[in-house]
Amino acid sequence: MKEALVSKGPKVQIVDTPIPTPNDDQVLIKVIVSGSNPKDWKFPDVFGCTTNEGDDIAGIVEKVGANVFEFKPGDRVAAFHEMRTTGGSYAEYAIAWQHTTFHIPAKTSFEEAAAIPLAAMTAAVGLHLRLRLPQPWSPESADLPPTPLIIYGAASAVGIYAVQLARRANIHPLLCVAGRACDHIEQFLDRSKGDAVIDYRQGDEAVVAGLVDALKGVQPAMVAHAFDAVSEGSSIANIGQVFRRVGEKDAQGRVNGKVTFVQHGEKEGLPEGVEKSITMVGSVHEEEQDFGYVYFRYLARGLQEGWFKPQRTEVVPGGLAGIETALANLKNGKASAVKYVFRIGDTEGVNR
Repeated sequence: MKEALVSKGPKVQIVDTPIPTPNDDQVLIKVIVSGSNPKDWKFPDVFGCTTNEGDDIAGIVEKVGANVFEFKPGDRVAAFHEMRTTGGSYAEYAIAWQHTTFHIPAKTSFEEAAAIPLAAMTAAVGLHLRLRLPQPWSPESADLPPTPLIIYGAASAVGIYAVQLARRANIHPLLCVAGRACDHIEQFLDRSKGDAVIDYRQGDEAVVAGLVDALKGVQPAMVAHAFDAVSEGSSIANIGQVFRRVGEKDAQGRVNGKVTFVQHGEKEGLPEGVEKSITMVGSVHEEEQDFGYVYFRYLARGLQEGWFKPQRTEVVPGGLAGIETALANLKNGKASAVKYVFRIGDTEGVNR
């Protein structure tokens, strides 16, 4: 089969490799469309590796392991491939664990499905495990008092899914920070509950002021939760300023909040007392498998019912040959509220 290997640069080479074999708990998927993520160029840069970095799979089940009970050959599925393992989605065939595979509703295209797995699960892990906000189906969500949530980078793939899942859990007001795609975010907000969008292009002072002002109609006008889907540049410092001004405080006057980030690195600029965490989506392939299992099926239901929407996609021409261009665009910040996806059948030498 044809497989694309990504190395530092990003540089991509297409090679011929054997079709992988699933173990007893895995699914072999004929990849129709693969999605991309920023980590696909970052990991080769950081680790100096040359690997198939694709982790977002949308396709048709080819073969299942002995313990697989939910899927059979011919099923339309999407899946989150385990990062930094063989059998990635930048290939004609890919491997996924049963618990991170889910059925694609008939009305959802392969292109749309390929935009979901890694980013949507990152949003779910960040909101409900790291920030410990209520699950959408819990009785607590139904009667939740105003719970301001900052979502920094709300137009990113992770951010737009965090907005949708937070709204489903009745978390408001949603205080969203974005740039060129501010208008795109509006369709996911409920202005009647205080949701707001602040444009980071106005400068850091305007962002902080906008977030503080958005809380004026909330009682009490304090914030205790932030999801930083950017985790670089001035996002951390700006969140810190907001927490200092309107953060919930304990009896000793210390800020009593939680912030989760999608990247490792220095997290300077937050007040003492703020609980910091890193949202590592790979946890659903390790200690939090049950969470991943439940949420992927919940997201599939959301797609079917219409309350959960895929990120906008852009099909990059050339199939696997388009990966290098797409990853370079991601590295250079050219993507705005769009997920680059690749139709494997468009690859030269692939007969579909």
